[in-house]
Amino acid sequence: MGYVHTRDHVKIFYRLIGTGQKTILFIHPPGMGHITFKQQLPLSNHFRLLYIDLRGNGKSEKGEHPIRFSLLARDISDVCAQLEIPKVIICGYSNGASIALETSLNYPNLVEGLLLIGAFPKVDSILLYSEFLLGILTAQCNGMGIISKTIAYAHSYSKKFAEEMAAYFKKTEANTLYQYYKEGLTYDCSERLRDITAPLLLIYGELDYYVHHYQKEFIACLPDTKVAYVSGAKHQVPTKFPNELNAITREFIRTLK
Repeated sequence: MGYVHTRDHVKIFYRLIGTGQKTILFIHPPGMGHITFKQQLPLSNHFRLLYIDLRGNGKSEKGEHPIRFSLLARDISDVCAQLEIPKVIICGYSNGASIALETSLNYPNLVEGLLLIGAFPKVDSILLYSEFLLGILTAQCNGMGIISKTIAYAHSYSKKFAEEMAAYFKKTEANTLYQYYKEGLTYDCSERLRDITAPLLLIYGELDYYVHHYQKEFIACLPDTKVAYVSGAKHQVPTKFPNELNAITREFIRTLK
């Protein structure tokens, strides 16, 4: 583990572990940090795992630029370049999947495959819009205690992990989180989906109903898109259904050339 400096001199925390010819890069949702994917550590027996804290999250610096997904994609490219990793399979979760999409669109030669959990290319449903709006308003009111506990509880598989995630979430400043949520609310790559060249697997919780409809848009633009449902799961697949996610990940990577 250590830090990589981006081209605008921002320190990005990373952790690189495991062995294997393939490297999986994990992209977390706003505020949650790389610990979101703790339960994916067993994959290090088969692959290299590259964990990062996005700028302004966890142990990474924020920098002076406003948060844009294109900027975060550039950060990811910088991290991989400095660590001399020419290809990655990106696993993006929730709004982290949107950042994964932007990375794939802007740096197609870097991305070997896309595993997107609860993904959406834009926010076009009332429920999803309401979630983002609530996050924006709470961040504007500096309600980091409320947001951190709510998200930590929703993703907890133990009391210890809930406390760890709540504490890690609070490392993000309220204004930074506000920028992430605002960018996530307005981000839309629907018109560019056809330009994605990497193999794509969408993973949805069986009970995560309000994002299921997005698969139709992906498939319409990218007919070779594969879809996997995790039985009994809602949105929190990486933390609450890790065995299923890890098995799906191993099988997807096995199919890559």
